[in-house]
Amino acid sequence: MIDILVHIVIALGLPPLLLGVIGKTKAAFAGRVGAPFLQPYYDLARLFRKGVVISETTSWIFRAGPAVTLAATLCAGLLIPLGRHTAPISFDGDLVLFAYLFALGRFFTTIAALDTGSSFEGMGAAREVSFACLAEPTLFFALITLTRLSGTLSLTPMLNHLDLSVWLGTGAALILMLAGLFVVLLAENSRIPFDDPNTHLELTMIHEVMVLDHSGPYFGCILYGAALKLFLLGALFVNVALPFTTGSSLADWLVFLAGMLALSVAVGVVESVMARLRLIRVPQLLVAALILTAFSLVLVVR
Repeated sequence: MIDILVHIVIALGLPPLLLGVIGKTKAAFAGRVGAPFLQPYYDLARLFRKGVVISETTSWIFRAGPAVTLAATLCAGLLIPLGRHTAPISFDGDLVLFAYLFALGRFFTTIAALDTGSSFEGMGAAREVSFACLAEPTLFFALITLTRLSGTLSLTPMLNHLDLSVWLGTGAALILMLAGLFVVLLAENSRIPFDDPNTHLELTMIHEVMVLDHSGPYFGCILYGAALKLFLLGALFVNVALPFTTGSSLADWLVFLAGMLALSVAVGVVESVMARLRLIRVPQLLVAALILTAFSLVLVVR
């Protein structure tokens, strides 16, 4: 029961901090002090205190989009274990629900953008779903690889099955899978080199262009949902990358938190040393990630 409460507290409270760590890392590379680690929390508090401006051309879909997206992501957070602990909800086949809760959120974000009637936001929505067609198979190949290794379709026993002995036997496949997952993590969260969440009104934007009409609490829900999505995909990555248990519940939580912070630093490093790709290069990188995870499955099955 305590582990479940800790799971919920961490899943709800930690995601904005990851954005703060990424921002600090990028500032350090640029030789700046940067915003404080808690700046994302301040931004969310400011947005939730603001009013909302809604276009007269929109319908209930525009207002429901941020709420449904956030709710779907929160539900996904109950399915994935954090560290070596059990997820609050676990059943056979929950990995499919985990993946498609993200798809549900993307669907409502997309139709909310289309509901504005803006061709600019429609352009971003088209790009979002096009690239998702390449990112989702990569995620599923990774999950199928883990299913093959663990013999289960549930995320908790699947990820808890991984240990040093599994890594020693199938390390090459897991490294390929982690490389593909890291690319998906960057793509799904609109990070460089796929997109830049700090830019506005650029013709190469993907995700940010879809939420230009949102403001106040609606925009706050979108930002928090994006941070939560980064946290959950990062948790999947860390669970695979740190396949050991200390025997102590507290120590396992600390190891998981350290892994998440290290992953945030890694994302910040990538964003600092790489430029955003040309739009026509984005599908090529996603296909490369798909091939990596497909090869990882081949290595496990053979």
